Amino acid sequence: MTTQDHQGAVEAADGQALAAAAGGLTYPVAPGYRVKVRKGPGTDYPVVRQLAEGATIQIRCQQYGQKVSGPYGTSDIWDNIAPGQYISDTYVRTGSSGMVAQRCTS
Repeated sequence: MTTQDHQGAVEAADGQALAAAAGGLTYPVAPGYRVKVRKGPGTDYPVVRQLAEGATIQIRCQQYGQKVSGPYGTSDIWDNIAPGQYISDTYVRTGSSGMVAQRCTS
């Protein structure tokens, strides 16, 4: 990989992170699941709604919370998809086992 190729890859990754932070990237929810959306980052928070099977979501920000297992592994990362609405990242195909958006500040 040349320096220019590396720089292009870094710029592309930075662009994806910025787009995700701005709500520009959408991610598919695991096929065959109707994922519960919770008021906070854990299963002890109340359910506020349920996503339809085949839904796609935009991740506003991410934060650490309760560790859960889902179709994409075990993780303590929770995706904020709207104010007061979180889903476990283990139900979202982000292509990464880490954070893909900025960390939630509140």
